[in-house]
Amino acid sequence: MRRLWKPLLYTLAGVGMLGTLTTLVGLVLDISAIDPTQGGYEPPYTDYVGTPIDWDELDITATGMAWRGYVFNTLVDCTTGLISFEVFKQQIPYRPLSPRALAVHRPAEACRDRGFNPEFE
Repeated sequence: MRRLWKPLLYTLAGVGMLGTLTTLVGLVLDISAIDPTQGGYEPPYTDYVGTPIDWDELDITATGMAWRGYVFNTLVDCTTGLISFEVFKQQIPYRPLSPRALAVHRPAEACRDRGFNPEFE
């Protein structure tokens, strides 16, 4: 019986390390995919590079839109403009959409196109 403890311990430790590593990689990928643009941080927010968010790729929810990530989901409330993160079915409010996000990514137009009435702009 004692001969089984060490291989079992190493196997479980390896599974735990692999799970931790894949979760961290998923977090990095999710965080880096939130805003695919760079620059343009001063008004009129035109000096940015990259492609703005393609709202057609996001899922429509009862309150707005959701980007499904590997570890967490990013939610945009199409009425208030609040960004939230969802982890294990728990929503964590983050902040309202910034003026830069409104100018570069145009979420109000995307919300209107999906039948919502945004109160932000």
